[in-house]
Amino acid sequence: MSSDPATIRREVHRRRTFAIISHPDAGKSTMTEALALHARMISEAGAIHGKAGRKSTVSDWMEMEKARGISVSSTALQFNYRSAAAVTEGSDEINVINLVDTPGHADFSEDTYRVLTAVDAAVMLIDAAKGLEPQTLKLFQVCRHRGIPVITVINKWDRPGRTPLELIDEITERIGLTPTPLYSPVGIAGDFRGLLDRRTGDYIRFTRTAGGATVAPEELLSASDAQATEGDAWTESVEESDLLSEMGQDHDEELFLAGQTSPMIFASAMLNFGVRQLLEALVEFAPPPGPREAVDGTVREVVDPFSAVVFKVQAGMDAAHRDRLAFMRIVSGEFERGMVVTHAQSGKPFATKYAQAVFGRDRSTVDTAYPGDVVGLVNAMTLAPGDTLCVDPTVEFPPIPSFAPEHFSVLRAVSAGKYKQFRKAMDQLVSEGVVQVLRNDLRGDASPVLAAVGPMQFEVVTARMKTEFGVDTSVERLGYSVARRTDPDSADELGRQRGVEVFTRTDGALLALVSDKWRLQYIEKEHPTLTLEPLVAAAD
Repeated sequence: MSSDPATIRREVHRRRTFAIISHPDAGKSTMTEALALHARMISEAGAIHGKAGRKSTVSDWMEMEKARGISVSSTALQFNYRSAAAVTEGSDEINVINLVDTPGHADFSEDTYRVLTAVDAAVMLIDAAKGLEPQTLKLFQVCRHRGIPVITVINKWDRPGRTPLELIDEITERIGLTPTPLYSPVGIAGDFRGLLDRRTGDYIRFTRTAGGATVAPEELLSASDAQATEGDAWTESVEESDLLSEMGQDHDEELFLAGQTSPMIFASAMLNFGVRQLLEALVEFAPPPGPREAVDGTVREVVDPFSAVVFKVQAGMDAAHRDRLAFMRIVSGEFERGMVVTHAQSGKPFATKYAQAVFGRDRSTVDTAYPGDVVGLVNAMTLAPGDTLCVDPTVEFPPIPSFAPEHFSVLRAVSAGKYKQFRKAMDQLVSEGVVQVLRNDLRGDASPVLAAVGPMQFEVVTARMKTEFGVDTSVERLGYSVARRTDPDSADELGRQRGVEVFTRTDGALLALVSDKWRLQYIEKEHPTLTLEPLVAAAD
């Protein structure tokens, strides 16, 4: 299939594909809702903030997510947005926003890492009162490693918190990223009145709506009117802005794309304050989709023939259909539903008849898509995270590494009569990458060992086993905390060591599980010729 390069370039220019990263409870899913609300994709925010009668957000579709009010799985949202600049210039251009919502909980770092292989920018959401937190730090390091530019949002400015300069200094000192605020907040944390636009000097004043369920009205005032209206709060904001300019902390696009600086916005996702400003910043500053390097060192340009990377496989999103959805990020070329592509890992053809655009749990058929878009392929049973789909010339992109697990449990079906369903469920969850599954001859297929980055992954497995397959399971924790890759020559000797058990992972890798790091150090000292290679750590 040949596509018009000019059309592809035009479509790529309109697209922004990004993820939101944060520590749990920083307001990530609420911000996702708020962005969709401002883009007029939903008429009312789906989060009713409070324990009683709380609705789940549109991006949280799993029953466990709804019950706990947390995100434990990534999901994709695509919507259109016409920027203020386009309106002012009389342009008809509408941007296509691909937002991939990520789990905030550290136990699901592996899922978040997969998402970060599929985006061109990230929004780092920080709680105004808590500042940088451990999970945010880890995820930022992943962004830095992958060269993903970051926009920083200080969320929950409507609640008591720290000062802007304190937060700016912390980010600069702890992660070496220089924040360049696009706006200065008017009003201290807990008294959020509006934003000083540092580039124009104007005042954007917000008005609260009932429960923050609808878009917050904005009023644009001149500096003199702002001074008359807000008094000392405006003066303090202006002084802070001037100080930042003296320190050289004004936005520089080149430094931002190089990962040295980060545009910063103060916001309240709950009240919908500062949300439009974030959308505008994404459209104006975040990079459009670009080329990607292949395993062999060649580069696939966006105008080259079609190629895509599968970064997520998920089943159970729609109980009525009970199908399986593979999320692919288009890297190059034009995608047309029904086209036959090549699965690079196997060399086999793959038909794309059932292709869908995803908005949380809702779906719609997609006929065409372009680089940067996220498309769901239905019932893609042969696809796994990290796989490449393409047309000639064939290309294969680097695989997505599995994280080093730190928690291990034996999973068993409560009823022996459910063994067939148990095996089917395990095969599906393994292909999705929900957990790693380890087996050896001693334990047999009826008692596989689950290996996870965090223990909450085991809860997801047991919950989905019951709700999607009707299989009640029990989990028994094992006394291992370290995993190392080994080889057949070392496996026998390692199997004889106290506190060690050797397993085969589903992908064929041999893993030695060791009781603790001290036992590992002893074995390495006593048997220096044995192969014990570290796996990729979640914080790498």
